[in-house]
Amino acid sequence: MIVKPMTARRPLAAATAGAALLLAGMFGAGAAMAEETVRAVAAFPKSVIFTQSFLRYVDKVNAGGKGIVQIQYVGGPEVIKGLDQGDAVRRGAIDMAYVPGSYYPGIVPETDALVASNITPMEQRANGGIDLFNRIHQEKLNAYYLGHIDGGVEFHIYMKDKPSMSGGKPDLRGVRLRGAPIYREFFTDYLGAIYVQIRVPEVYTALERGTVDGLGWPIVSLLDSKWDKHINYRIDPGFFQTDLSVIVNLDKWNGLSQAARDYLQKVTIEYEAESYAYFQELQKKDAAEMVTRGMRVIALDGADAAAFRKAAADVAWARLKQRDPTNYGAMRAKFHK
Repeated sequence: MIVKPMTARRPLAAATAGAALLLAGMFGAGAAMAEETVRAVAAFPKSVIFTQSFLRYVDKVNAGGKGIVQIQYVGGPEVIKGLDQGDAVRRGAIDMAYVPGSYYPGIVPETDALVASNITPMEQRANGGIDLFNRIHQEKLNAYYLGHIDGGVEFHIYMKDKPSMSGGKPDLRGVRLRGAPIYREFFTDYLGAIYVQIRVPEVYTALERGTVDGLGWPIVSLLDSKWDKHINYRIDPGFFQTDLSVIVNLDKWNGLSQAARDYLQKVTIEYEAESYAYFQELQKKDAAEMVTRGMRVIALDGADAAAFRKAAADVAWARLKQRDPTNYGAMRAKFHK
């Protein structure tokens, strides 16, 4: 705030009256501007690198938000299961969630646009895509869509055994792949795999015991989870992009002061770009580290690679159109180029 110097001295009576008004305003503002708290959960355990990024976001908000608004992190899926967090925000059971949009597609089918999108979160915001997504969230989820952070991280398929190839793509018929709802149709319909849904904390044991033969997951955080001990192959190229979102219960959002809302939005927009840049570098670093540790890469080339990526995106767009075509055209126009 810029305060301009006084250019003239007011009469004493006017100054006294002005001071009284100023004091009254200060006390009134103090009541209105009491520090507000937003209770938040994350979809993944605290040890997962994406949750660590969210906690950096929380720290960023809280560092500059003293006296305005603070985020109170109350836990991860041990508090509210990741797949239930979207609905928990809708009901007001929690104020804020850091959760993949693909965890609540039954309520907001348009979340598939984030998965299939081939542009950055910053481009999505600049062209009005985030605003459109926000309006849809308010209508369908009773939630304010605050931002798409940690975007731009691609997914890969990892396997214990070398995959068979057929027609320029992996032939995974009979292969059991751990996935989340985001992968289901791509794994089963396009690759022929058997889809297995297992919670993140149970993946290591599932790999160790042979419950699954591989999994779909971003490059980042796989090494941190030590899943590479049971993984020998990575299939390139990557596909999709992370759909990690910060959503706030709409009643809670509307009940915050304007200063709190403006501040949260400002920091979120900043963090969209910061986290995108951070994860772009980390992807390169972790991809190289996997090879250093002995992981072998099955790389599709040229047209085969392009077809693989396109098939994944097409599955997500088709899923959105099938579930609810109402906003399909508008979402495709904003999230695809």
